[in-house]
Amino acid sequence: MEIAYTDAAGRHTPNFLNLGSGNLGGKTLAPGLYKFGSSVITPTDCTIEGSVLSGETDTWIFQMSGDLIMAANKQVTLARGAKASNIVWQVAGYVEVLAGAHMEGILLVKTAAHFRTGSSLTGRILAQTAVTVQSSTVTQPS
Repeated sequence: MEIAYTDAAGRHTPNFLNLGSGNLGGKTLAPGLYKFGSSVITPTDCTIEGSVLSGETDTWIFQMSGDLIMAANKQVTLARGAKASNIVWQVAGYVEVLAGAHMEGILLVKTAAHFRTGSSLTGRILAQTAVTVQSSTVTQPS
């Protein structure tokens, strides 16, 4: 976990810097390296979309110096061949996925990850301190 976290955190030359000031709500996210000098929130649904020619091999890395918070009953949706196994969320703080929300991707978390009642993830959760799931579903990506 530490090796993967350090690798993801050490990537340079982002394609997107502080996109939406850390608010991913309503965004369609193209492949690339996203760097945020703050926490990241998803107060409304967002879409991770592959490119026309190489959707299944596209990658997304989200680096954030703060927390990742997903609002209740919101979701990250994959489109145009995007795969959860090609999405990495490197979070220096904690992850909070509120009740009924759905995430996609591999979470590499410096502190803790909390998945509230009815939330779900297609991906993996790796945290240095703690992972808390409350009646949540975690499905391994293909």
